[in-house]
Amino acid sequence: MVNVGIVGSTGRVGSLLIDDLALDENANLKACHVFDELKKSVPEGTVVTNDMRVLLDSCDVIIDFSAPAATQSLLEEVVENGGKPLVIATTGFNKHQQNLLIEASKKVPVLYATNMSLGVAVLNKLVSLASKALRDFDCEIVEQHHRYKVDSPSGTALTLAEHAAKARDLDLDAVRVSGRDGVIGARTKDEIGVMSLRGGDIVGRHTVGLYNDGEFIELHHTATSRNTFSRGAIKAAKWLVNQEAGLYSINDCLGL
Repeated sequence: MVNVGIVGSTGRVGSLLIDDLALDENANLKACHVFDELKKSVPEGTVVTNDMRVLLDSCDVIIDFSAPAATQSLLEEVVENGGKPLVIATTGFNKHQQNLLIEASKKVPVLYATNMSLGVAVLNKLVSLASKALRDFDCEIVEQHHRYKVDSPSGTALTLAEHAAKARDLDLDAVRVSGRDGVIGARTKDEIGVMSLRGGDIVGRHTVGLYNDGEFIELHHTATSRNTFSRGAIKAAKWLVNQEAGLYSINDCLGL
């Protein structure tokens, strides 16, 4: 039985992790890190704490669906004092937080994915294949999320764009366009558009389009339930506990 700790247990996906772990035959909830009152009931004996050290000492693996500031605290604790394997699904990191992720992975296994959906993991591979094979096609990515999402573009859209750019030997920072307004001129050959829509209660929809004269291909992924993310993270956590220190992706977990 794998003892799991959660950072972000009061969030949308964090609360689903509590439910899904209760149904899992090979993993159980051992501890929750909270900044305020835990809104969901947890099994008797679950450690509820605001101390990252206590969380790390209580569990075999940590799943983090929180915010950059909370993840930073977790990573700093691991970098300074060691810890347990980390499954990180937080998005919106700055450069310092990205560097902390790399430093933590030198001490413990860290699986980082901007989207824990197994379908999105396959979509990333398809985007790499299609972008390389269709090098002269224009690449545009559109992501849609609920009105409450705070970062834009989504981490998932940026990861898809990174796969497209890498397949074409391009630097994404140099070719990404995330807004068009006014008389901006014709689209450049290498640019990769990454656009965001926000509204309603959309869980998540990502479309990668490859457009050419006379034909185009669009690859879509739609998440209809946030359990897609929580169950994917649990699968990743059960895999990660047996790995050596290093930085992993959801693709590694799936053997892609």
